[in-house]
Amino acid sequence: MKRLIAFTAFIICINLSSMADTKTVKLRVLGTSDVHGCFFPYNFIERKETKGSLARLSTYAGMMRKEYGDNLIMLDNGDILQGQPTCYYFNYVKNDVTNVAAEVINYLGYDAQTIGNHDVETGHAVYDKWINEVKCPVLGANIVRTDNGKPYLRPYKMICKDGIKIAVLGLLTPAIPNWLTEDLWQGMRFEEMTASARHWMEYIKKNENPDVVIGLFHSGKEGGITTETYYEDATLKVAREVAGVDLIIFGHDHSRYCGQITNTEGKQVLCLNPANNALAVADAEITLTLDNGRVKEKTVTGRITDIAACNADKEYMERFRSVTEDINSYVGKKIGTFAKGIYTRDSFFGSSAFVDLIHNLQLQITGADISFNAPLSVDAGIEAGDIYVSDMFNLYKYENQLYVMTLTGEEVRKHLEMSYDLWVNTMKSADDHILLLDTAALTGGRHSMFRNMTFNFDSAAGIDYEVDVTRPDGEKVHILRMSDGKPFDKAAMYRVVMNSYRGNGGGELLTKGAGIPHDELKNRIIYKSERDLRHYLMQEIEKKGTINPGANNNWRFVPEEWTTEAIKRDHRLLFGDK
Repeated sequence: MKRLIAFTAFIICINLSSMADTKTVKLRVLGTSDVHGCFFPYNFIERKETKGSLARLSTYAGMMRKEYGDNLIMLDNGDILQGQPTCYYFNYVKNDVTNVAAEVINYLGYDAQTIGNHDVETGHAVYDKWINEVKCPVLGANIVRTDNGKPYLRPYKMICKDGIKIAVLGLLTPAIPNWLTEDLWQGMRFEEMTASARHWMEYIKKNENPDVVIGLFHSGKEGGITTETYYEDATLKVAREVAGVDLIIFGHDHSRYCGQITNTEGKQVLCLNPANNALAVADAEITLTLDNGRVKEKTVTGRITDIAACNADKEYMERFRSVTEDINSYVGKKIGTFAKGIYTRDSFFGSSAFVDLIHNLQLQITGADISFNAPLSVDAGIEAGDIYVSDMFNLYKYENQLYVMTLTGEEVRKHLEMSYDLWVNTMKSADDHILLLDTAALTGGRHSMFRNMTFNFDSAAGIDYEVDVTRPDGEKVHILRMSDGKPFDKAAMYRVVMNSYRGNGGGELLTKGAGIPHDELKNRIIYKSERDLRHYLMQEIEKKGTINPGANNNWRFVPEEWTTEAIKRDHRLLFGDK
């Protein structure tokens, strides 16, 4: 009997010991991307409340901290330094204090960030300062110093939560040189993402032996600019081809995504993209079962969680009350008066007052012969009446510089040909759409129904021309004359003003369209502004006082017997009867 009791006790001890050595750990991961200055539930451009913002995320993160405690991981995926006047103010106006983009990340307790292309666009003085002010590391494994070949930023960060070792690997799209002038990224080069990820994954496995690997990639799902050496958007490619990654939080293309990708080892990689403006968050749970301290089972689940319905965190708002007061004071400064309202929606159907105002100011500022410009928003507007600093962010959305470049007349035509090929449909009958629309999205509730990005829809000023929508791609644009009545010469060299995004090859209109080799673009630049284009537009409006904007009417769609009704139909489809 004593032996039976002893044996039973022995069995119980073994079971208790076994139970003690088995442990389940749950981690919660929240990831933001492309926040673009949406730190507060207020749009300082429109001067009204807005749905997204890190203030609402603060409320949701607080709920998750109550549930998961220290096992909550917060990550941001870049493009945080541009988008709202809040950013511009702390980047270039009140830049002698800690950047608010660092303060909000520090307040919320983020564990790591990556850098985005629009962060790089702010220039070394801005983003190097911001990197030093953020308490968490800013990651970028494929951003390499040109002087010694070492990483410019930390490649990865190790995080330990409840005994679990988590590696966070940061990557940036290598397409930066296609958009930004070299002085903005001087001293750096950008490696192809898949090769860099493979190299650093091997290093991390060997030196860190992580239990979980999270990719934090400022690169879209797939596609984008494609060259012989890299893809702009390579997230899914990395997920498929680089083994060892459990979860990827990505961004850059402003498109929500939640999906599982099967990698080369047959394992599933969860990929999450919360899109932009802090309207949603990548929301993942990682559950690990440990036996004697070793991971025996691991599951990763996730979703894209809307946070627009969350109330703004009152403590967060109080902490940054002085910041919002400063911004309101800045954007509330009057700079001029518009005699009539202007709207980007008109820009898609012909010569428009909105785009032509920028055309005319660009020509006036630089003395160029021809201007290229595109609508940067689908449906922005400035109403008649007093104009304030806030309105300038509607007039011109990005912090681009102003370039003047030399192009032949034929290069001008070919540049416009590609633009209108992206923009308009080739009409086969009078009942066709005049615009090139994404027909699958017509009833899909997408923000934009255009097939291509509208910021690549360049029109021109300084020349008179027609766009024949019945002609095939590459043959639609017929340049009639210079707008001053002089002949237009395809062989002549013209001074063409445009923004730096376009001048550096953005949208590929100069390279793929006009046929200028990318390496030659910098040799074509004969003027480059010191400040951003918005700064000079603001100066000109202040100088004039009252502006009476109107369309130049220097170009039109033809044949009018088809296009007149087609314009009305597509205008109603996109914007209703307004």
